[in-house]
Amino acid sequence: MTTTVAPRARAGRDRRPVWEEPPTRIGQGLKATFLALLVLSVLFPLWVILVTSLSSRETLAEAGGLVVVPRGIDTAAYETIFAGGAVTRALWISTLVTVIGSALALTVTVLAAYGLSQPRSVGYRWLLVYFLVPFLVYPPLVPKYLVVTGLGLKDTIWALVLPPAISVFNLVVVRGFFQGIPQELLDSARVDGASHFRTLMRIVLPLSRAVIAVVGLFYAVSYWNVWFDALLFIDRNDMYPIQRVLQSYLLAGQAPHTSGGSTGVSMPPTEAIKMAVVVLTVAPIVAVYPFIQRHFIKGVLIGAVKG
Repeated sequence: MTTTVAPRARAGRDRRPVWEEPPTRIGQGLKATFLALLVLSVLFPLWVILVTSLSSRETLAEAGGLVVVPRGIDTAAYETIFAGGAVTRALWISTLVTVIGSALALTVTVLAAYGLSQPRSVGYRWLLVYFLVPFLVYPPLVPKYLVVTGLGLKDTIWALVLPPAISVFNLVVVRGFFQGIPQELLDSARVDGASHFRTLMRIVLPLSRAVIAVVGLFYAVSYWNVWFDALLFIDRNDMYPIQRVLQSYLLAGQAPHTSGGSTGVSMPPTEAIKMAVVVLTVAPIVAVYPFIQRHFIKGVLIGAVKG
């Protein structure tokens, strides 16, 4: 015995929201065009910077500034940069600050987020409010400067590492992710005799690789791009990070000072040197991002939605 369904009832069940309908060919074409233009708007400036940094004086003179179409490769700007000690030393300082700062910030963020995600933690509500207040009300600049200088951190890498050692936004994201882990799983570990630290290391962190990778990228980019703190707390030229050196070269409009003296070779054009420093500043982050791209969307969305 077969049961017939009224056409109107069947049509009502088959009707789906507009955003769940399969896209039309026109819609697919518009999406592809929009994404292509978006990618082009991001890649075109990077292409111009790279080509300009590898252009000769004659090519720059013919282009009248920035170069779009390459006419040969001239690495004189990069050779001049690495011949002096300023950029090389700045890259080393930025790498040191990024590695130490990201490791410290991730450690503090994970420990704080795990403690604040446990409802039975002592005083976790007051601690959460304590962390959220600076997020809502930005602390004044003068007390920050007085604290850093009073602790004797000025002109050291710790002046760049310790002040931004924890981001409340990243803390909230990681805490939200930890709260999404089933409490029964954590309770079973506690019943088996695992301590909080062992539970964090053996259960929580392996389940949180996506959000940890994303937060680690946020911290790494923040430390690599540190500029304002360097402007405030670093007065020694040999302690400048790469962003501070980049600012000096872009504003001064001259080539980096070389430590080897005159080489008898004409200096490359200033525009090529500026763009070469920009390439060296951007390249490390661009090189790291593809390795954690697959975790990026998942980590941000899960941590934010469950928070």
